[in-house]
Amino acid sequence: MANSVQAKKRIRGNERKATVNKARVSRIRTFIRKVEEAITAGDKTQATDALKAAQPEIMRGVTKGVMHKKTASRKVSRLTKNVKAIA
Repeated sequence: MANSVQAKKRIRGNERKATVNKARVSRIRTFIRKVEEAITAGDKTQATDALKAAQPEIMRGVTKGVMHKKTASRKVSRLTKNVKAIA
């Protein structure tokens, strides 16, 4: 348990940041899921549009600190490869 005033303030701030970060990660996952669903459906135009919407959202996660840069690049790369593979 936190004893000092500063430690208690830190805990409150961490809780606020955790809720915001949780929402950000959830939003990113939703965008990724939309791309993956379009890929499994085989709809290339919808998958391309979903990917265009997902890319900035994923990179925004990097700038906000909820995702590592290389993780985001890997995800975008794999999604792009799968979208291109649709016949």
